[in-house]
Amino acid sequence: MPVLEPNPPKPQKKLLLMLCMMLGVPAVVAIVASIAAHY
Repeated sequence: MPVLEPNPPKPQKKLLLMLCMMLGVPAVVAIVASIAAHY
């Protein structure tokens, strides 16, 4: 985990990054699980 800045210059960008991680991580897990299920 990288250390987050105490006062990020763009809070919206940080929020968007968190949202992308929350949406992206389960998607990657689902893709890996579906691939693993086929093999």
